[in-house]
This record gives sequence, structure tokens and C-alpha cells, in this order.
Amino acid sequence: MGRKINFTKSSIEALEAAPTGKRVDYHDAKVPGLIIQVTGNGTKTFYVYKRINNRPKRVRIGRYPDFTPTNARTKAEKLIGEIADGQDPTEINRRERAQTVTLEAAFNDMTAIRTLKPKTVRDYRNIMNLAFTDWKTKPLKLISKDMVATRHQKLGKEHGEQYANLSMRFFRSIFNFARSQYEDEEGNSLLPPNPVQRISASRAWFKQNRRYNYITKAELPAWFKAVLKYKTTQADPMAIAVADFLLLLMFTGQRRGEAISLRWTDIDLQNKTLTAKDTKNGEDHTMPLSDFLETMLADRKKTAKNDWVFPSSRSDSHMVEPRKHILKIIDNSGVSFTPHDLRRTFITHAEQLDISSYAVKRLVNHKMNDDVTAGYIVSDVERLRKPMQDITNFFLEAARIPALIEGHDK
Repeated sequence: MGRKINFTKSSIEALEAAPTGKRVDYHDAKVPGLIIQVTGNGTKTFYVYKRINNRPKRVRIGRYPDFTPTNARTKAEKLIGEIADGQDPTEINRRERAQTVTLEAAFNDMTAIRTLKPKTVRDYRNIMNLAFTDWKTKPLKLISKDMVATRHQKLGKEHGEQYANLSMRFFRSIFNFARSQYEDEEGNSLLPPNPVQRISASRAWFKQNRRYNYITKAELPAWFKAVLKYKTTQADPMAIAVADFLLLLMFTGQRRGEAISLRWTDIDLQNKTLTAKDTKNGEDHTMPLSDFLETMLADRKKTAKNDWVFPSSRSDSHMVEPRKHILKIIDNSGVSFTPHDLRRTFITHAEQLDISSYAVKRLVNHKMNDDVTAGYIVSDVERLRKPMQDITNFFLEAARIPALIEGHDK
């Protein structure tokens, strides 16, 4: 049992910090059950320490000097009275908090506790501010199934069905997180069931056909011709960067976000490798550079003005997805595509060549947890160099552009 002292301003001020990593309790001489805990950094906090349901518990009152000894005694006597009546103040506080927690508060708690990438947090916050701006200060318990169903349909009409589904999955995640955080002592949630269940129960999710678009072999000449023309005829340095960015995606199968955020420190021209950082599966991914990519990147580096391989024209960061430039290339080529379609194009044509599926998966950084032996079959960058070069050769020949093929042969 800790020391017993008469809680006064002077006696509390005189309490020294506990040894590093320790906590020391002092009991009030006037109100049994009232204690003040002192930590290693000198923080002093009032608690009521009583047995509740035959288990010793601490009920937090507040920190000194926010609470004076007199305030702490008044609060302690109230809490002790509730305990004597068979109530659990901790449970009461927990229930009250669950009744008032807002969507925004739950979101902030979730992003603080979970390990999320900065981009993920930004994307989530954008959804919060656009799809649920009027719900941010609303207690979660007041957001009903009808409200969720109506908002889902509204978002579908105003922002597109895919965005509506994405927003509701985001909301469902926050609500589930909050339900897991606010539970009684037996592990039962203090919040109602997730209202997004209405969408699932009524099968009201918008149908989303997964894209399987890729650029066919017959379309490759037109696509390459448009990209190279855009690179050589535009005076804008950004146009050259966009063209090189698209070529990199086509010749590596990289994910858009990983390629667009490359730094020159990620490119090793001497050893002809490229390393993507902070990838989707959480691990750095190093791949070999084909001859064509080595030449293209070496040319880019000659005019580099900062550490970004594809710098922004408006800031010191990397460029953002160049939608307007891509639309112009689509108009010029007659080939409709997205950056992710180029990844599918790489994978589709690579699989049609005489290249092992393990090599293709390794090149595009697909996880292979379903087959433990996969990691031992093709794990060395040098063993991936020939498959990468073979895929590059296929694209160059399929492009049927003399300048490309001649430059490659050199």
C-alpha cells in the first residue's frame, strides 16, 4: 500500500517524481479510496481506488493541478457513492463516451491507432470531407440504416457508383473500428450494428465490372507511335516526362503510384536496376532494367533538376497522374487506356511469351504466398534480367517503329 498523506496543495507539490519507468501511489488521509499517482516524469493524477464487483479498479478523476485536492475529494465522494450503489463508474463513462462519439472522432482514433500510409490517410480524409462532411460531428449511434442507404444512392448519382461503393466501405470500416473500441467488460459492443449492413442485406451495392482492359498486339503500333510523337513534338518538358512515364509503365508493368514517385536514388544505372519503395505489399521491389529503359532513364537523368525521376512542373514533389496528357494521347492514337491498363498489358503479353509464371509475378511484384516454393525459383534480380529483356524485345518488335528498333539495336 502507498503512503498516506493529507492532500493539500503544498503536500502534493512536494511529491517527487517516481523512479524512471515506475509509478508511485499516495493515499489521501481524509477520503478513503482517493489516491494520487505520480509517474517518472512527475505527472500527478487523481484516482478512486475501490473494489468493484469484487475486483480492484482505478477510476480516473483527473490530473493535478487541473483538479485541486478539494475538487478531487468532491469528485471522489460522488464516485464512491455510485460504487456503493452497485454502479461501475468506469462502465458508465464508457457507455456515455460510446453514446456521444462522432464519426470524425472515430476516424481520428482509427488513423491514430492503425498503421496507415500517409496517402491512405489523405484519401480517407478526402472521402470524409466530400461524402460525409455533414456527418462528421454526428454521433455514430444516430446514423441509421435508412440514412446510409439514402446516402449511398445519392453518392452514386452525384459522384458515380464506384465512388459510392468506396465511400460506404470506408464508412463501414470506421464504424466497425468504433464498435471494437467501445465494448463493455464482457466484450459486447456499446454501439448498434453497423448500418452499412442494410446495403449488403438488400443487395444494393452497385455492380462493378472489374476492368480487364489491355492494349492488344494489333493496337501497340498506334499506341507507341502516339506516345513517341507526343514526346518529340511537344515543347513542354512535362509532355516528355509523361511520355517517358507511360513507356516505363509499359516496359516494367509497375503500379502507377510506385513509378510516378521514383527518385533518382532508386535508379542504379551502373547495375541496371530499379527499386520501387513503399510498394503495395509493403516491401521494396528491385527489378532489372532492359537496354531500352537504361537508355531512356540515362537520357532523362542528363536533364534532371531534382531528385524526382518524374518531377512536377508546379511543385518540388513528383508529378500527379497526368490525366489531360493521357487524354491527348488517347485522341491521337485511337487507343483507350489507363495507367493501370499498361500494367495489365505487360502481364498479358509476358504470359503469352515463353516466360515462367513465377518470373512474371516477380517482375510485377505479385505476392506468391500461395506457393512457398515460388520464392526459391526466381528470387535473384539477375535471373529476371533475361525475361525482362525478352518482354522489352517483344514490345519493340510489336511497335513496328524503325526509330525505336534501330535505337534498341545500337
